[in-house]
Amino acid sequence: MENRAVLEGLLFVVGEEGLSLEQIEDVLEINEEEAKSLLRELKQSYEEKDRGLRIDFLGNRFKLTTKFEHKEYYQKLIENPETNTLSQAALETLAIIAYNEPLTRIEVDKIRGVGSSQIIRKLVAKGFIREVGRSDAPGRPILYKTTSEFLDYFGLSTIDDLPNMDQFMEDEEEIEEDSDLYTSKYKEEVE
Repeated sequence: MENRAVLEGLLFVVGEEGLSLEQIEDVLEINEEEAKSLLRELKQSYEEKDRGLRIDFLGNRFKLTTKFEHKEYYQKLIENPETNTLSQAALETLAIIAYNEPLTRIEVDKIRGVGSSQIIRKLVAKGFIREVGRSDAPGRPILYKTTSEFLDYFGLSTIDDLPNMDQFMEDEEEIEEDSDLYTSKYKEEVE
């Protein structure tokens, strides 16, 4: 197996959390020198002009980041009205953070059941959420909270203006009851 390719995939999967040297050693089952050598090789391949990413060492972790010299293009993408819509996954992530803030990415992932690192990066870039500190949990993950831009975008004065979740739960229960009635009625007619 090509460890360099695996390392690249690992750095992509962990997103903004990054990987420590020890994690790279453990996951790839290699020693420290081999891990450093792989990082050097991968970092060197990203230094080519035709590559859009690079590897940075930030907060004692290795992370995939975009090249600073391409910043103006990333800004255009974020500001473009066609790309300024929110996907279902982004809305879901935003709702989870808004109703439970402050929250870590890992907590969002647990609630959603899927990884959210790219969506969280996009929401931070759009200004809907921001970093507000670090959790006391192991690894001290970043805590996220909604911003005033979020409130403006959704026409809210404060976070307290969000619809009450109890109402959503009641509506969902009514829908489930209705579907049970339909199902039982259907079965009676078929027999």
